Amino acid sequence: MASEQRIQKLQEMLVNDPNDSFTRYALAMEHVGSNNPTEAIEILNDIVKRDSKYLPAYHQLGILFGKLNRTQEAKTAYRHGIDLAGQLGETKEEKEMREELEELEDEW
Repeated sequence: MASEQRIQKLQEMLVNDPNDSFTRYALAMEHVGSNNPTEAIEILNDIVKRDSKYLPAYHQLGILFGKLNRTQEAKTAYRHGIDLAGQLGETKEEKEMREELEELEDEW
């Protein structure tokens, strides 16, 4: 199934359940795969507004902002994600984001 078809299918699924963070996240990742990071960022920001404990969204925001040289926004996303990962006991995710944040801080 082509990315456009997957995007359409995911959008249809969100009509039925607009608060499904996993489906919304999958939609953002399809936009990443389609080289549309701006749309992916909008969707990921929407996820964290709707579901502030959806940890993967913070990690992806950090990655995308970093790729777009939006360093301060990347650092902020990583810091929020690191704090949340600590609260949730997600040590692997916390470690990964901490390492990515340190790389950004070393570069800038």
